[in-house]
Amino acid sequence: MPKPRRAVLHRLPMRHPGDTAAIEALIEAGRLDPANLVAILGKTEGNGCVNDFTRAYAVQSLQMMLARRIGAEAAAQIAMVMSGGTEGGLSPHFLLLSVEPGEVANPAGALAIGTAFTRDFAPEEIGRMPQVEAVAAAVRTAMAEAGIAGASDVHYVQVKCPLLTSERMEAAAARGATVATGDTYASMGLSRGASALGVALALGEIDGVSPEEIGQDWAKHSAVASASAGVELERCEVIILGNSPDWAGDLAIAHAVMQDAIDLPAIHRALASAGLPTEHGQLAPVAAQRLIAVLAKAEPSSNGRIRGQRHIMWDDSDINATRHARALVGGVIAGAVGRTDIFVSGGAEHQGPDGGGPVAVIARRAP
Repeated sequence: MPKPRRAVLHRLPMRHPGDTAAIEALIEAGRLDPANLVAILGKTEGNGCVNDFTRAYAVQSLQMMLARRIGAEAAAQIAMVMSGGTEGGLSPHFLLLSVEPGEVANPAGALAIGTAFTRDFAPEEIGRMPQVEAVAAAVRTAMAEAGIAGASDVHYVQVKCPLLTSERMEAAAARGATVATGDTYASMGLSRGASALGVALALGEIDGVSPEEIGQDWAKHSAVASASAGVELERCEVIILGNSPDWAGDLAIAHAVMQDAIDLPAIHRALASAGLPTEHGQLAPVAAQRLIAVLAKAEPSSNGRIRGQRHIMWDDSDINATRHARALVGGVIAGAVGRTDIFVSGGAEHQGPDGGGPVAVIARRAP
């Protein structure tokens, strides 16, 4: 039998989107071999919208730093998912995911990681069925790479997906092709939605999907998908996190689904599933030492209400609705776990129920 693998996760602060100092210090200290990196997730302090170039800046800085150490070709194989927007009290940070040789597989199951990339999409494919199908295929590939046996063992699927810019729309029009939308911001939601439906399709959460359901039928969604759109790429990058008895180490992942933006019990369920008890609504200090990462989605409910009460997230002309949602959900989660460096991504189209979204917890198992 092949030797088991071990997943390693480092959470590091970010002073600004181009700051790689903490990562380089970890490498210099011998605590991180950059050749073992498979994915980097980051929360950057931009607006999270179409023109949020903090994402591209962070990716460029990471790739340049890693290219000096492991070569440009190897650096390009690392999935890099930058999610813009740290509204409210959210703290900019990086999550570095590595895969190293393990000693003994954990029969209780340990964190398993798989990655895959789609091809580049033509502008007219973004937010449409070709993207759904390509993401579904990439999810299956990532599952096989990770050795995750079944969909029930998958607890979080991160997809970084492209969006439409004016330039990309013009390129499509010049070829006589039509795009899913002429609104660049709306294209982010359609791309996220198509990606999430691809995840749901691959994991058997839905039986199928039709073109007219993308961005329309919110009953069709994934309980583990998290999609983030950005201008910095034209393909989708897929990262699967689950548990497998074939992996070594003491890290494990669990998840729950928030039914709305203030669903604190769902956060508690995710923490409890990861073996982390709470005290008086907040994570106990001893348990907090074993918490490695929290990842969640945030989206304003489409009906403009939370448990019957009106919210104005969709009506604010000064602050984008997803920015409101990130701040709100980030505050609820921060109150539950007692920390602010949590990965809350806005825009949850087909990612959990309308107004809610998945929340995943990665923790060390109790000794």
